[in-house]
Amino acid sequence: MKSKQTKLWTLAAVVAICVAVFFAVYCTGNKEAAVSPTEDSSQFVTLTDAVPDAILEIRYFGTYNFVGDRIDGYLEPTALLTKAAADSLRAVSDDVIKQGYRLKIYDAYRPQKAVDHFVRWAEDLSDTRMKDYFYPDLDKSVLFDQEYICAKSGHTRGSTVDLTLFDMATEKELDMGGTFDWFGPESHPDFCGNPDTGEYTGDNAKSPAGRSITEEQFRNRMILRQAMLRHGFKAFPTEWWHFTLKDEPFPDTYFTFPVKQL
Repeated sequence: MKSKQTKLWTLAAVVAICVAVFFAVYCTGNKEAAVSPTEDSSQFVTLTDAVPDAILEIRYFGTYNFVGDRIDGYLEPTALLTKAAADSLRAVSDDVIKQGYRLKIYDAYRPQKAVDHFVRWAEDLSDTRMKDYFYPDLDKSVLFDQEYICAKSGHTRGSTVDLTLFDMATEKELDMGGTFDWFGPESHPDFCGNPDTGEYTGDNAKSPAGRSITEEQFRNRMILRQAMLRHGFKAFPTEWWHFTLKDEPFPDTYFTFPVKQL
């Protein structure tokens, strides 16, 4: 009897571990479990050294973000990327400049301590200072279950970037129909259209508040998306602003050094 009970407990433990590994992998968008942390920044560059035309608005260095505070690990308002990702982003920049735009960067490499800060914030259900701006349709208690907050982020591997386009003619950000870091289906690349074909459908059935974006706003998202895909990046299914280098050089490594000029 004791042996049978021991086997059951062992089986339960194995199942729990498998589930935990599955969700860790799923949240980061990586098929392999990435578990190697390191302080080594030798394969990184300051993004604007590689892409001098980029405009920086590093949201996590300031307080206009979903937390409402400067995020741990952001020591300077700069952006870092792996050399490989920065080289590809330079090609994207050259591409969109010919179309009359410049890249505007919200975030790039994100140290693990910043992700840990997000987790602590999400666990504090009483802190809803920025709810009206970033997650008005959600109760904060669902952020883990719906994977808006995860214990690991692809950004920490160093080849992911959050960005938009700046229109040189109007001298304003291109209107994407929604803000960076909006928690909701309105941020999905397939909201109101088909990102694979570029077709606008106007289908806003997924929006809990009946929000929508216009055909022009959807088209603007596609200008960014198509330029990123042309130059070696892959899109993220729930955020129109989020792209990762397909052949990222460190798919199994999570970096821990802070964001500051290299």
